[in-house]
Amino acid sequence: MKKVLFFLIIILLSSCSSLYDSTYQKPNLVDTKTSKNTKILHKRLFNTAKKGMAIGHQDATSYGIGWKQEDFPNDIKSDVQDIVGDLPAVFGFDIGRIELGQEVNLDSVSFAFMRKAMIEAHKKGGIITVSWHLDNPTTGGDSWDNTPAVKDIIGNGIHKKKYAFWVKRVADFFKTVEYNGNLVPIVFRPFHEMNGKWFWWGEGNCTSEEYIQLWRETVHLLRDKYKLHSLIYAYSPNKLNPFENYMKYYPGDDYVDILGIDVYDFKNSESFANSMKNGLALIKQIATAKNKLFAFTETGLETIPTENWYSEVLYPAIKDSGVAWVLFWRNHITTHHYMSFKGHSSEEDFKRFKSFSKILFLKDLPNNTQD
Repeated sequence: MKKVLFFLIIILLSSCSSLYDSTYQKPNLVDTKTSKNTKILHKRLFNTAKKGMAIGHQDATSYGIGWKQEDFPNDIKSDVQDIVGDLPAVFGFDIGRIELGQEVNLDSVSFAFMRKAMIEAHKKGGIITVSWHLDNPTTGGDSWDNTPAVKDIIGNGIHKKKYAFWVKRVADFFKTVEYNGNLVPIVFRPFHEMNGKWFWWGEGNCTSEEYIQLWRETVHLLRDKYKLHSLIYAYSPNKLNPFENYMKYYPGDDYVDILGIDVYDFKNSESFANSMKNGLALIKQIATAKNKLFAFTETGLETIPTENWYSEVLYPAIKDSGVAWVLFWRNHITTHHYMSFKGHSSEEDFKRFKSFSKILFLKDLPNNTQD
């Protein structure tokens, strides 16, 4: 029995050590018990950033302009694929309303379909990132009800037990996202854009100390209480205003795996380009010093009216940034979308954008396989 145990330990150590070399050294992840697939995902992100940047799209296969996936039960559809013949490399999802036990999220995507879409993306070698627009636990309003609530769900807050149960529902859902007996690895990006005022966990609605405690307690619930070991944790403030501190709400190196930033173009290309350049340079500097990955966690220009926006506005600012991925927000309707689609005026420019060697879609990803 001792010999069998000895050989099992040797096999386990060998399989883990093969992930690391002089180029990719073992990272200090938030979860020291993280699954092998999650470790592989982190390495793939590291290798992706060396090659270029993965292109992502929120709800890419859930719906698009003029269609819903439920209308294509035997096929995978995507506005991106319709244009360039390839799927995005990064698939964004949101689990808002999972905390309430509902069957569909805040954007009317069923969690049953979401699970299927996550597994399918993983099977194809895609990267999955998940945000959480959770309702306000104090008022019952949505994420944009900025009534202060963080103080009520941390420490000995009056809704602490409610929030712990909400996090349990998150963990329970992620534990059902499984392929070949292993949990699908996920980049989890909760409580984003905290330096803005629009969410109940944002600037002015809680203190930085309260926010940091919320993040840390959430990690402890997911990782330690509910034993979920398939997550990589991403921190993503909104674009920085002059003199704003990127680290103001930072939960600490032991609680964050990936540094990100969200920057949108509000129909002012010059301002957007400057915000991108400065923000991405800053997170690169901080992430490099901390030996962490970094990403452009949300971006886009609503309805994309600017000519050659992808190739002449976005690309020059990101091509040498070193980000692991760039995530465009969702395509909801013709007046609210952030990705090109078939027949849109930006279609040809998006094809040009794809042709750049550093722009990576699903088929371009290194190690485009999953266990």
